[in-house]
Amino acid sequence: MTENEAKFRGLRTVIYGVSDIARAKEWYSKAFGVEPYFDEPFYVGFNIGGYELGLDPNSPSGPGGTTAYWGVASTESSVEFMQSIGATVATAPMEVGEGIKVASVIDPDGNRIGIIENPHFDPSATS
Repeated sequence: MTENEAKFRGLRTVIYGVSDIARAKEWYSKAFGVEPYFDEPFYVGFNIGGYELGLDPNSPSGPGGTTAYWGVASTESSVEFMQSIGATVATAPMEVGEGIKVASVIDPDGNRIGIIENPHFDPSATS
């Protein structure tokens, strides 16, 4: 793994677990004044000011149902790095469509950290 591949590039995506995706899609469309750019029964995605707001009916809703995803150049390298410093893998790296790869790890205090490799984001963007 190279240092650049493991480098975190800033917050990119927040995913909310929802119990009723149709109701949630309507509510978030009204709340943010935009329609989703991705709309499937398994996931609804909104572009809010250049950031992803996702609705996932397969994640728990309510407290603990939100995961923030940090942008990286390589999901696999970043997961390996996080493991090397004591994190455990919650969700192994997987492609979710259109070249986007996600994973999540659990830090030593039990917090979930989302990792996203999204070729649709500007790779030079950092925060």
